Amino acid sequence: MSESATPRVRLFDRGSWPEAQRVAEILRKETVGGVLLLIGAVIALVWANTPWSGAYEALREVRVGPAALHLDLSLATWAADGLLAIFFFVAGLEVKREFVAGDLRDPRRAAVPVAAAVGGVVIPALLYIAINLGDSAALSGWAIPTATDIAFALAVLAVIGHHLPSALRTFLLTLAVVDDLIAIVIIAVFYTRELLLGPLLLALLPLAAFTVLVQRRVRSWWLLLPLAATTWALVHASGIHATVAGVLLGFAVPVIRKHGEGPGLAEHFEHRFRPISAAVVVPVFAFFAAGVTVGGLGGLADSLLDPVALGIVLALLLGKTVGITGATYLVSRFTRAELHDDLAWTDVIGLAALGGIGFTVSLLIGDLAFGAGSESDEKAKIAILVGSLFAGLVATIILRIRNRVHRRICAEESVDSDHDGIPDVHQHEGETRG
Repeated sequence: MSESATPRVRLFDRGSWPEAQRVAEILRKETVGGVLLLIGAVIALVWANTPWSGAYEALREVRVGPAALHLDLSLATWAADGLLAIFFFVAGLEVKREFVAGDLRDPRRAAVPVAAAVGGVVIPALLYIAINLGDSAALSGWAIPTATDIAFALAVLAVIGHHLPSALRTFLLTLAVVDDLIAIVIIAVFYTRELLLGPLLLALLPLAAFTVLVQRRVRSWWLLLPLAATTWALVHASGIHATVAGVLLGFAVPVIRKHGEGPGLAEHFEHRFRPISAAVVVPVFAFFAAGVTVGGLGGLADSLLDPVALGIVLALLLGKTVGITGATYLVSRFTRAELHDDLAWTDVIGLAALGGIGFTVSLLIGDLAFGAGSESDEKAKIAILVGSLFAGLVATIILRIRNRVHRRICAEESVDSDHDGIPDVHQHEGETRG
């Protein structure tokens, strides 16, 4: 076949209607979670900067749990190590679903969000390292600005860009899924300070039992939850961050349903646990993690001049934007893919700026890098909040400029879905569920 006859790949081309509907449902839940996340973070930030800040710190340090099992942890630790395991369990489900039955199963469609996610990790990390070069203690925080908080980003998007075309929304969600996967690897590989093989090997036993049961489509919570909790406890005891257990458990769940069954088990668990993750887990973690004493405008200015904080702010604001946009452009350049006719590179830049909103995983990595409550960790928290705020403002300005175009595309998509939604559903079912 001649080169001219080869169909050109289009960046951000519209996917199937069922996939768009699935993404829309996820985005609605994550948007609600993002609003609750913001509320939790604001409450913590305000409380930590009042005369009653001591009560906030005392609450964070309240210890609960069985001491005999070395699980008498503070509430702040339970939020970071325990509750976030549920968040990463949902992330594991979504990652596996995308690679098995979603857009990432098609290498051509996966190339753009995967490259964008990698660019959005590498460039911020390099920018942070360049600013903190020579300070070995500060360099341990290189991964803080590499994460994108999808819930926080979608909360902003709900206010400024609820007419954003479905292809761009799908791109943002898929990018965040790959971003989560990279973050999981970074946490497991670079932030495991002491590895105990005994508990880690023992963790394989309940994990294997859990895997066998879910592969047999067992849904009995009284069987699965004890196995999941035991896996989590043993991974926690091994020295690897316990959230990795959540990811492994998510990867174990089958995506494709058996013939004649209802929704697949991954979809079933996702419907059950995503609302808990979005509405409870992330907001509670934000409440316990975001409370940092700023010290007024003078304290804020002093904190942001610190190389750690400066590196995080610039990496979130500039590094993410340059990394995501640059990687997307390189994919289009070397594959000769064309941007969809209705879209412009301004849309990509706006979405890339939105990717600079880092919160949940960034705060977690900050604790792991510098130690919760340390001076560097406090400055990192301030920088994450400020960098995310600036990234959100830049994204707002850019995407609002294109709002009229987005409204028109959104209206056209709604008309198209009225005409061909039902046929697409049957086609999608045959392709991914059979």
